[in-house]
Amino acid sequence: MEPLKITTFQAYLFWENTEKNLSNLALRLSSLRTSTDLIILPEMFNTGFTMNVEKCSEEVGGPTMRWMLEQATKFNCVVTGSLIIQEDGLYYNRLIWMRPDGTYDQYDKHHLFSLAEEEKIFTAGDKNITIELKGWRIRPLICYDLRFPAWSRNQEPYYDILLYIASWPDSRIEHWQKLIPARAIENLSFVIAVNRVGYDGNEIYHSGGSMCLSPTGEVIYYKPESEDLYTFTIYPKDLINARERYPFLEDADPFTLGRRRSLLDKNR
Repeated sequence: MEPLKITTFQAYLFWENTEKNLSNLALRLSSLRTSTDLIILPEMFNTGFTMNVEKCSEEVGGPTMRWMLEQATKFNCVVTGSLIIQEDGLYYNRLIWMRPDGTYDQYDKHHLFSLAEEEKIFTAGDKNITIELKGWRIRPLICYDLRFPAWSRNQEPYYDILLYIASWPDSRIEHWQKLIPARAIENLSFVIAVNRVGYDGNEIYHSGGSMCLSPTGEVIYYKPESEDLYTFTIYPKDLINARERYPFLEDADPFTLGRRRSLLDKNR
């Protein structure tokens, strides 16, 4: 495991305008003057968090994934973020983990946001993934997943970094600010959470608040309100020292995730 340089991009997004978003993001990324291992973009970074799948979805290997590969190649790093993917007649809010050699991993958002009726349009993913980068084991998740600690739980295969990309609104930003430290502390993991800023097409305001927390909950990076492109480094010794000092993961109860049941199910 080596020190890991991470670039978070708390971006302003143009509503349902992939071409403009990709052009603006590329322009901003061109200002990077340091090497990095990982560039993290928000949820649905090419369109904003929209349910308009007819206009905004792409097939695998479409323009946005090609753009991600261009950026990964240019900066010789991994680029990650989510977009709407249409596959076999279904729609997914899919995180792509694009490497500079063109290989990629993917994670489909598991918890679909019912307040926006996301579950009526998208198909939920049914499995977590754990990805290795420079010896670090990384678990990527998407926005609403943050509210569900069982899905984020650090059990086999264990991870070192819990990563959330989001379009989290300012109206519930206090929840964001409380849940992220909880996930870091309970999982003895670095947590990196990248949000967007600005109003979307539904006049919902996003105030950012992207952050990185240590495995013991200390704030390494935090940025409210404004667009921000920021690079920082995390170190293995901080993870190792935290887990040696607080070996709480060894005492955790094993469990198996099962089918979610609604309150209506339980009352029948």
